[in-house]
Amino acid sequence: MRIAIIGSGISGLGAAWLLSRTHEVVLFEANDTLGGHTHTHEVDVDGRTLAVDTGFIVHNPAHYPLLTRLFGELDVATQPTTMSFSVHNERTGLEYNATTLDALFCQRRNLFSPRFLRMLADLTRFYRIAPRLLAESGPGPTLGDYLHANRFGDAFRDDHLVPMASALWSAPAGQILQFPARHLVQFMANHQMLQVAGRSQWKVVRGGSWRYVQALRERWSATVRLATPVHAVRRLENGVALSTAQGEEAFDHVVLACHSDQALALLTDADEREREVLGAIAYQPNEVVLHTDERLLPRNRKAWAAWNAHVGADPQSACTVSYCMNLLQGLPVRTPVIVTLNRSEAIDPARVLKRVRYQHPVFTAEAVAAQARRHEIQGRRGTWFAGAYWGWGFHEDGLRSAVDVARGLGVEWPDAAAAPRATDVVLPGQPAWGAA
Repeated sequence: MRIAIIGSGISGLGAAWLLSRTHEVVLFEANDTLGGHTHTHEVDVDGRTLAVDTGFIVHNPAHYPLLTRLFGELDVATQPTTMSFSVHNERTGLEYNATTLDALFCQRRNLFSPRFLRMLADLTRFYRIAPRLLAESGPGPTLGDYLHANRFGDAFRDDHLVPMASALWSAPAGQILQFPARHLVQFMANHQMLQVAGRSQWKVVRGGSWRYVQALRERWSATVRLATPVHAVRRLENGVALSTAQGEEAFDHVVLACHSDQALALLTDADEREREVLGAIAYQPNEVVLHTDERLLPRNRKAWAAWNAHVGADPQSACTVSYCMNLLQGLPVRTPVIVTLNRSEAIDPARVLKRVRYQHPVFTAEAVAAQARRHEIQGRRGTWFAGAYWGWGFHEDGLRSAVDVARGLGVEWPDAAAAPRATDVVLPGQPAWGAA
């Protein structure tokens, strides 16, 4: 069969990788590069050229089994990383790093702070009782309602759980509190985040995540059309037609591996079910800046972590996050290299290396309900939908959706046990910037 794939994020890449084994595949990408949120930048810092990621960064074998398997088949090297987490509250001055006791109490006054100690007590209580949500049926309460009903304190909500979730989903605090509590707890349970010890080792792609995209291009048989946006998709009696600047072209099937709102906008003849399901899953823009302004990290260096959440002085302001890429990617430079979401105005323009805008799915109760209706629209009239929005919005979810589409089109990925493991590279020592 002749199959068109629209979009080259992980969902489109995964679909092309699998479907091109037995079908004629044409991959359409509006941009002039492949990858979507797999986005690596070459920048010069301290006299060295670095490959720094601003989109997809981390994974681990336990929770990203399909992605780990893909890296193994492609011989993509990975290396261990840290997933340490810190919070800085601009209004109260609170700073902590939840990695070690010394970092947790980097502000010694917190040893005697009832508010801070209550936050820690609430944290352990949340770990203990939150899994009970998973046994309940129905949509359940929002996160905000759940925290209120179970009398969790403001400190736990505002100085830990909401900043952490905001960092994970690139979403403002108010939106996080409307997140279905059960859906969030399910994600945390699946990623061993409801336990203090025994968590999996996280990893990054050595040399930047673009390495796996390069490896895919070298090994698949798909035809790639870069800088070729698709303007419309029209269903035919036997197949589909895609419209581009070059005209209309017919295919047996189309895989819409773009965002849900983009997919719906492309369909010239969307039916009621497609409008209901795809229309319920919205996206929001996020501005990302790659820079070297260390003022975006906590004031106390003991609090510096891989993920650094910032709670603004205005209670209504959005929580933001700054990723310390020296820690995450093991960058061999002294200058902190930072990726910051939605706090661009605070960054010294002279220290900006790159500016990027991404779109991330918004998970509301309506969106979660729509996910459960995917089967109602999948594969009908030669049209398939792939995207991380069918899961929790992460790389593994996007790849899993691609595997599901490939299976629906008769292409199975051989037994995972036969696939080689990704090659781990252990880097000697610590990043140079952390040296005494």
